[in-house]
Amino acid sequence: MSTKGNQNKSRSGLFAALDVGTTKMCCFIAKASVDKGLEIVGIGHQVSKGLRAGTIVNMDDAEASIRATVEAAEQMAGENIREVYVNLSGGNPASKLIAYEIELAGHQIGDNDLRRVLDVSSVLKDQPSDYELVHAIPVGYSIDGNRGVRDPRGMYGQRLGVNMHIVGASSGALRNLSTCISRCHLGIADKVVAPYASALSTLVEDEIQLGVTLIDMGGGTTSIAVFFDGELVHTDVLPVGGGHVTKDVARGLSTPLEHAERMKTLYGSALPSPSDDREVISVPQIGEDRTGEMTQVPRSMLVGIIRPRLEETFEMVRSRLEAAGFDKVAGRRVVLTGGASQLPGARELAGMILDKQVRQGLVRPAEGLAESMSGPAFATCAGLLNFAVNNQAEGASHAYRPTEGPSSRFGRLGQWFRENF
Repeated sequence: MSTKGNQNKSRSGLFAALDVGTTKMCCFIAKASVDKGLEIVGIGHQVSKGLRAGTIVNMDDAEASIRATVEAAEQMAGENIREVYVNLSGGNPASKLIAYEIELAGHQIGDNDLRRVLDVSSVLKDQPSDYELVHAIPVGYSIDGNRGVRDPRGMYGQRLGVNMHIVGASSGALRNLSTCISRCHLGIADKVVAPYASALSTLVEDEIQLGVTLIDMGGGTTSIAVFFDGELVHTDVLPVGGGHVTKDVARGLSTPLEHAERMKTLYGSALPSPSDDREVISVPQIGEDRTGEMTQVPRSMLVGIIRPRLEETFEMVRSRLEAAGFDKVAGRRVVLTGGASQLPGARELAGMILDKQVRQGLVRPAEGLAESMSGPAFATCAGLLNFAVNNQAEGASHAYRPTEGPSSRFGRLGQWFRENF
């Protein structure tokens, strides 16, 4: 992040979050104040174009969508912004935990030792050339093999170890995103993986400490974040989302996509009900819009198309968590968020397939945030603002502290990360 950008942002006191999604773009502009906390002063959202599965596939269309979204938020705020915090859901984000140690020779551990142990450049040498670091989060330290150390400074030992959560993504996808945003005359303050951002606005402290799996169901992707013992320990992204349900409905009922989306929203459900066979839905057919001819289908047919796709999505989430070894770590708590999670019955279906307790994740209230913007669909954008405020207050919020903001210990570590990566 440039010093100039920091000075401008500090002087205006504004933070801007940009959610670049497959089906919608959203921009929140907020002002941080001591008495009111975070106050939303500008909101803009548009239909997203030029993206597929969270990745930019048409630069011109994506640029036009971003421009329109940001301009709407700027007009409402009455001020222009120069940089944004942006989410990352494309580029196949990969997550791994690594552990390594450095020799101390028995002296007292200080800041220089922390810098040495947190230097991830040595462990990234073996990564593919198209891999770019997004997050490097220290999740725990050990001294002479004794784990559970939160802050090793001031302690003594022969060896200092760290467990590091590394999140990286395809450098090509990241470069395309950066280029598209720079063509809108905006800088990128920081990139945050989508489920991490959603967690910052929806999870509560007890869930973070005891273990929770957040599932962010977007239009083109479904992303996962696993928290345990107060830290983010795993992330993953699946290339399926609510848009795939809409396409299934459009194909199954031979109706245009816009009508399929409308029927899914108005009549769709992931669970059948006794009245489904009796309730009839009028379905306009592809190519017959002008004649106005409709086909009558029972609601049970619509539910029969939606349910298998959602079942497949949750089964993919379960298998990915099992393959990574994180299906049991986070306990039995799941939080569903994202626009596609609002489909009736999705929460109950997730509970049955994952065998966990599931709740709907809503954005925590903020000054100036309309009730219509506090739903699961806007969790990522609101979480980016939380990340931005913590980042400004402490130097960088690579450690998650949902209510208090990051501690100064992690603030200093984050500052070092920002300066070196």
